[in-house]
Amino acid sequence: MRSTYLCFFALCLFAFTNNGFAHQLSTSYIVLNNNIDKTQYIGHWQISIADLEHAVALDLNNDGQITWAEIKAKRSSITQFVEQNISFTQDLKACLLNNEGPFKLDTHFNQPYLQIPIRFYCDNNTTTLLTYSAFFNRDASHKSIVNINGVSRVFDYHNQKQAFNFEQTSYLETFNQYVYQGVLHIWIGIDHILFLIVLLLTCVLVRRDKTWQRSSSKIKIIKHTAWIVTAFTLAHSITLTATAMNLVSPNSRWVELGIAVSVLFAALNNVWPVVIRLGWLTFGFGLLHGMGFASVLGELGLSEDYQLLSIIAFNLGVELGQLSILCLSLPILIYLRNYNWYQKWLMPSGSILIALIALQWSIERY
Repeated sequence: MRSTYLCFFALCLFAFTNNGFAHQLSTSYIVLNNNIDKTQYIGHWQISIADLEHAVALDLNNDGQITWAEIKAKRSSITQFVEQNISFTQDLKACLLNNEGPFKLDTHFNQPYLQIPIRFYCDNNTTTLLTYSAFFNRDASHKSIVNINGVSRVFDYHNQKQAFNFEQTSYLETFNQYVYQGVLHIWIGIDHILFLIVLLLTCVLVRRDKTWQRSSSKIKIIKHTAWIVTAFTLAHSITLTATAMNLVSPNSRWVELGIAVSVLFAALNNVWPVVIRLGWLTFGFGLLHGMGFASVLGELGLSEDYQLLSIIAFNLGVELGQLSILCLSLPILIYLRNYNWYQKWLMPSGSILIALIALQWSIERY
């Protein structure tokens, strides 16, 4: 019993230590496209300034601020870092790497990124092996989203070498890739996880005489949970699809802020209930979460051959990841509801802790 209690708080504390950037862990972005004769791959590598600082030591005067002049002064070190951590090979022969050209600044999830130009000179347009090894020795959770000629891959600690075949990819390959990415995103999207958990905390309770009491019917609990999850699923599926297809173009900053506020409100609502029937509230907040999912799908890029399939598969992956969280959490909560200290102490204290996390997110994203 005590171990379950501690595990719950461990999850919350883990989220708190992620500095509020629930979508954006350590991530870089590589985009390359063929030139006309199909022998050059031209594009860029975008790296978080914070990540690059650990690798290259950009802050020359140690004042805690990284200036553009300091970045330019480290050009040779950055070039060496690029050459050591990314390579292209064809038939065991290395393609020549060149990163001449101006540096630029960009942002992802309100974090500054350095855009480094890269160009590979290869013999032809055959299957190419990309090797990526940056940052894994410091952060095993780091990943790089790579898009080459419209073909997307995610490189992580366990997938540092991947082959790119630029013939049209199959339906099955595209489907599997985007389902996997959908599942992966919901598992690392701590704000989405905490939003689901904070809703589930009261699904096993009923409100009577201005107090939370255990629900005696497991059938009612399952029905209530199904309604909440269905509302959330339907809502975020709508906005994920609409945003990915460019039918709507929300400001990512306000979407991320809205998601943080949704977690904050839902957590506080558990302690000081304003809305008891959560279906429509969950639907409304789910619309915001769908836009957040779509921003990640936009970073990953849609398959040029099967765009609609990519959206459907990613959405399905999100649902599968969400279902796994539900299947893990709900049985534990159904069991814990039998103890008075759950509704008196664990549910309120857990909700307040999640509210504090969401408040931190809200301040940082504003």
